Amino acid sequence: MPEVIINGPAGRIEARYHHEPAPDSPVAIILHPHPQFGGTMNNQIVYHLYYSFVRRKFSTLRFNFRGVGRSQGLFDNGAGELSDAAAALDWAQTYNPDARFCWIAGVSFGAWIAMQLLMRRPEIKGFISVAPPANLYDFSFLAPCPSSGLIVNGDNDRVVPADSVAELVAKLKTQKGIKIEHKVVPGANHFFEGKQEELMEVVDGYLDRRLAELAKAS
Repeated sequence: MPEVIINGPAGRIEARYHHEPAPDSPVAIILHPHPQFGGTMNNQIVYHLYYSFVRRKFSTLRFNFRGVGRSQGLFDNGAGELSDAAAALDWAQTYNPDARFCWIAGVSFGAWIAMQLLMRRPEIKGFISVAPPANLYDFSFLAPCPSSGLIVNGDNDRVVPADSVAELVAKLKTQKGIKIEHKVVPGANHFFEGKQEELMEVVDGYLDRRLAELAKAS
């Protein structure tokens, strides 16, 4: 898991990267929770998501948004962080020019940024959205959502009530040709404290199913 430095729009971006040697290996980018509330690329959910993709032979990247850790710049309320994510994906694609496809995953604030990047980058074929802050940020840009993916939240989330996530999912399910799977982890709070094993069982099961489907389609 070598440390890498990416040239981002606000300066240096601190990242961790696993490179898969097969030239057509897919790429995955993992985005962390809100920088002003302690979110970093070392968040436990981000860490587990990273290794979930690594185990499935993705070239996988997680990084600190601007102003976090050794990444330069200042928090930018989402616009700058989206630019950081785009730069990180550009970097990963430079080192994986023959990647079969791309996935993106995000946690809380990172899920909001991830979904915005999804709208801008047609090469992203799947997503994992953990505890998307549907009550705090506008997700109406997902019209329609261009890729199938998984949304997971806890039913004991005091930050993002479960009904707000359910409303978001209900809207997305109306989009033609896109399958959004929604799972609720019983007893889990916003950061799945004590419930990360259950969260990753959901994520791993979904990834295995989707990757098997993609393999058949190709």
